[in-house]
Amino acid sequence: MIITNAEFITSVADKQNFLTSQKPIIAICGKSNVGKSSFINALTNRKKLAKVSKEPGRTRLINYFDCGEFILADLPGYGFARVSKEEKKKWARLLDDFFAVKENIAHVFALADIRHEPTADDKQMLEFLYYHVIPFTVIATKSDKLSRAAIQKNVRAIAAEYKCGEGDIIPVSSHTRVGLEKVFDRLENICINYGTQNDD
Repeated sequence: MIITNAEFITSVADKQNFLTSQKPIIAICGKSNVGKSSFINALTNRKKLAKVSKEPGRTRLINYFDCGEFILADLPGYGFARVSKEEKKKWARLLDDFFAVKENIAHVFALADIRHEPTADDKQMLEFLYYHVIPFTVIATKSDKLSRAAIQKNVRAIAAEYKCGEGDIIPVSSHTRVGLEKVFDRLENICINYGTQNDD
């Protein structure tokens, strides 16, 4: 799969404005500063499609991007300490509302920093996806920071923490683009399966 023309669609702050589409919607979630915006930009080959901020916690809305065969939904990052409790509650409600309409979600890319053990917030997000039976792939970001041996070791550790198979984890680097081919293969399978389900 090649993404030739990705475009920003809209930002939404409440469930009344959630997007529905005939195309598969793939959500991207992860803790603040895990590299969601960089991953989107690398995936779409657009340097500034998603705004990258040096300060975590900047994405406070759900941002939708049209990627041709599918739509990406960039969710607010969780786990950022320097925001008010009220702001955290608002983000949590937005995420809850989003995942409540799971028939609109074809797949979730759950981003995790491969250099660190999953946080309590990361584990809670995965438990949420398991509970709601929402298919997901773990995107292990920043893999260029580790050796090949360390990547394999950390993938095993993340798989054990998340109780998933190592094949459900794709180490990637938005900087070197390593791993993106596997992500494109996964996207292609998601789109094919989604089309087959909708034809039934």
